[in-house]
Amino acid sequence: MVLDKERLHQEDLQRIRGFRLIDDDFMNACFDDNIEGTELILRIILGRDDISVKSVKTQKLMKNLLGRDVWLDIDAVDSENRELDIEVQRADRGAGWKRARYHSSILDAHLLRPGEDFDSLPETYVIFITEHDVFKGNQPLYMIERQNITMGTPFEDGEHIIYVNGASRDGQTELSKLMHDFFCTDPDDMHFKALAEKARFFKQDEKGVAAMCKVMEDMRNETAWQTKVESVLRWLDMGLSFEQIAKGEDLTVEQVKEIAGQKSA
Repeated sequence: MVLDKERLHQEDLQRIRGFRLIDDDFMNACFDDNIEGTELILRIILGRDDISVKSVKTQKLMKNLLGRDVWLDIDAVDSENRELDIEVQRADRGAGWKRARYHSSILDAHLLRPGEDFDSLPETYVIFITEHDVFKGNQPLYMIERQNITMGTPFEDGEHIIYVNGASRDGQTELSKLMHDFFCTDPDDMHFKALAEKARFFKQDEKGVAAMCKVMEDMRNETAWQTKVESVLRWLDMGLSFEQIAKGEDLTVEQVKEIAGQKSA
């Protein structure tokens, strides 16, 4: 058992060395409450030096009582109360157009209080940073805006969707330097100090490395528990008793009952 734990620890350390900001778990750690780093990427992507971030959270859950919930990779609010959702996507299928539409709609649903006028709805930005050029247009950035087709004029409803091409990272522009940093494993090779310092903390500082190891341990435990739950549900479908399942899965009867309760909820 001790040898297994040491082996897993060494594997975690090796994985940490290879982490990049485009990787979900590492991004979550580096940008949670990181106002400086979030301001940096928003100013570069939006091409505006006046972006001032008030708050930022990673993995923020936005509930939908009538449908699918959404987890926002990075949720930021700026000084003008604009709501900015930044998503990092390594797989092309995770950055589909309808996903962007859905994220935008969920933001709207959470931003207008009962009785408020529709004109109070703030501007929203849904920004996808993708590993590949999902539009295949060989452009570093794609701006998606609604348009009045009949009149040929912008609709100007305050909804903005942006795709950043992570494959464009030749270092010739601020945006390509930013994308270089998102795909860089060595903090010493990063262009931007605000990003390098966070990456260095979680890769090289004793406390930061320990925090990342804890994240990976929690993920393993969560995966193991989900596997256990699926196994219990299969046994329940086969008609085994709580006591039989508890013995076979090395659980307490109370744990099996709790899983059964979740199934019927």
